[in-house]
Amino acid sequence: MISHSRRHCVVELQALPSRIGQIRRIVSAQLRHWQLDPLIDRAALGVTELLSNVHRHAQPDKTCTVEIELRLGRLTVSVYDSDPRLPVLREAAADALETCGRGLALVEAVSEAWGARNQDDGPGKVVWFSLRAAPVGNGSKPVREPAPAVVVAVDASAVPTVMPVAASVGAGPG
Repeated sequence: MISHSRRHCVVELQALPSRIGQIRRIVSAQLRHWQLDPLIDRAALGVTELLSNVHRHAQPDKTCTVEIELRLGRLTVSVYDSDPRLPVLREAAADALETCGRGLALVEAVSEAWGARNQDDGPGKVVWFSLRAAPVGNGSKPVREPAPAVVVAVDASAVPTVMPVAASVGAGPG
């Protein structure tokens, strides 16, 4: 996949536990590159929760795409998968020891906004969250134009490859 913007990163993967950690590291590295270090912990937690939901719930397969976009001072992290069932934010569990069902509540807690919608161009859905982006240092400075986007392809048998994008090719999802 090729990104079309200097403010865009796309990662394709199988949402398996070993891949989720890799994606968390890729998201963190991209945010450091864009000098958005204060967002790393919240973005990494949010993407981990969304990918864990794909791993746990998506049918028929675990293939998904993570998209990170920086636009107008806002970082948006989106996870696309082929399962059309939209996630539901669950009420706080009555049992404090319950180990499932808190992922979307965490995403809601760490983000400024989140949502889910069916994909426009085929089966499946996209679940996203957004964070206000401020550069490292003085919070009043405008967000700088980031360096060219990074496109990463991950398959079940390979180590991720990172390639700088040199030219615009087509339109992105969304």
